[in-house]
Amino acid sequence: MADNKNILPGSTTMLLLKLLEDRDMYGYEMIEELERRSNNIFSLKAGTLYPLLHNLEKQELISSYTENSDGSRVRKYYSITSRGKGMLKEKKEEWDAYAFAINQILQGGANIAAI
Repeated sequence: MADNKNILPGSTTMLLLKLLEDRDMYGYEMIEELERRSNNIFSLKAGTLYPLLHNLEKQELISSYTENSDGSRVRKYYSITSRGKGMLKEKKEEWDAYAFAINQILQGGANIAAI
């Protein structure tokens, strides 16, 4: 199966918010976790991730704080806000409707809810 990562841009916000719903993370940790959970299908470069995080923070969907991680390194951690949780819920509902519609088409228009 060919790796087609074109689906990622439209769902990046949802994926990042989902990662942060589980726990606070720093940027590189999010990159690794996204790759791990997707079996290396989804991959973000730091140059793509950080502008996305800054935009989410500007929209007040996430917040950030710094913390010493190993005594010498200061890392910037991100956490989801209550507004972000609401957006995640909305994005998940949109995704479910989208996936349902695609499955309807792939099943030839059959009512897959009955399957």
